[in-house]
Amino acid sequence: MLAPVAAQALTSDEVNRAGPPATTKSKETRANASIVKAQVLLARQGVSPGEIDGLDGDNYRKAIDQFRRRENLGTGEIIDAATWQALKGDVSSDIVSDYVVTKDDIKTRFVRRIPHDYARQARMKRLGYRNAQEMFAERFHMSEGLLRVLNPRTHDWKREETLHVVSVGRTAPSDEARTVEADKTNGMVRALDVTGKVIAMYPATIGSEDTPSPEGEYQVVRVVKNPTYHYDPVKNFQQGKNKRKLVLPSGPNNPVGTVWIELSKPTFGIHGTPEPSKISKASSHGCVRLTNWDAEELAQLVRPGTTVRFVD
Repeated sequence: MLAPVAAQALTSDEVNRAGPPATTKSKETRANASIVKAQVLLARQGVSPGEIDGLDGDNYRKAIDQFRRRENLGTGEIIDAATWQALKGDVSSDIVSDYVVTKDDIKTRFVRRIPHDYARQARMKRLGYRNAQEMFAERFHMSEGLLRVLNPRTHDWKREETLHVVSVGRTAPSDEARTVEADKTNGMVRALDVTGKVIAMYPATIGSEDTPSPEGEYQVVRVVKNPTYHYDPVKNFQQGKNKRKLVLPSGPNNPVGTVWIELSKPTFGIHGTPEPSKISKASSHGCVRLTNWDAEELAQLVRPGTTVRFVD
């Protein structure tokens, strides 16, 4: 069910016709049409802002700076006239599109509640979506808040109901990633082709003070889609009072999300997350965490043997 929202609605026309965002940092907590448009355009250019929420946050600012550097537009976290032109802002009016709920959507089995405790999660059959709102938000790379703002009158969902969603329209690069850089200082993951050209960039959570990420270079060992999660308090960390090994079922709310890219460093990998809003904002247990959709795209670009380099 898509819950009603008290915040002011945002229409498709407002977003599609929006001009460049303000150059000063916004303190608004309501989704801004211009920022929604800028976030979608950045994602289309292969510079992910993470969760598209229409808010002036760190991941959005990092994406602007990375895009400007790549396009030789100088450094900075603002969208000036040249940057807006490079993003094709004035000629892009297809940012929000309509999605019609399907029969398969209605058949989706949701999980009402996912406990925090890993031992209880291990007893579940699947760590699936909790509701339609969560499912549609992730499918279209949006925050649940933005989905509600674009659909303020949608209190229920049924077949052939129309939802307003952002249209990233991003096609994964055709080139293979020869190297992946995990930039611990900036909280970014970059995929580079054989010439050293950056073909994709993603905001990332890379380790923490208690469980830092490794140093140096490693290789991709394998890619696992819809992985189970193997919890080992001896090799990894202790969660709550759990002191024995556990296997948690697959699903988008699995601790490693929908993709696990295993590295040659034992127990380390690049993976998705059940909490896309926390990417680069909350610590991980040494691994590299991306949104599920960014992890899925990266998984298409790498293969066993691809170099993963951790840089400061």
